[in-house]
Amino acid sequence: MTSLDILEYPDPRLRLPSNPVAAFDRDLARLVDDMERTLAARKALALSAPQVNDHRAVLLVDPSGDGSTPQVYVNPRILSKGAWGLVQESCLSLPGVVGTVWRATELRVRAQDREGRAFERNLAGLEAVCLQHEMDHLVGTLFVDRLSFFQRMRFHAFAGKRARRRHRAA
Repeated sequence: MTSLDILEYPDPRLRLPSNPVAAFDRDLARLVDDMERTLAARKALALSAPQVNDHRAVLLVDPSGDGSTPQVYVNPRILSKGAWGLVQESCLSLPGVVGTVWRATELRVRAQDREGRAFERNLAGLEAVCLQHEMDHLVGTLFVDRLSFFQRMRFHAFAGKRARRRHRAA
């Protein structure tokens, strides 16, 4: 198992849509294992395959944030949403950026596990928010795309300063 590199904004590969998983094989198992290791190493709540430059519809959610309870969702689909609210989010692909977005805090989701077995699950609170955040990655959307106009302006100012610092350091 390997800890994978995380793509960071403004890498254009973060905007590429994912493809449904058709082959539940050793290659998929290796991807999931590597994503689990990466999630635990980063002490993150969730991770999607596009963030590690793999464009299959795979994501992990670990509400513990310590790698102890990763839940694997392959080809996830939201069946219903409810209990909307404002939530604060951040992202491994946007280090240092935090913003408030409007999300459902209750979901019913259908997906497959790493072996291809279908399941349905009700999610609430943090798990529901994390799943939606990662599903956005599967279609090339970043949480900053969901920020208010003023928050987006602040983000672009922050991103511009960071890019100038990187350019000067190079």
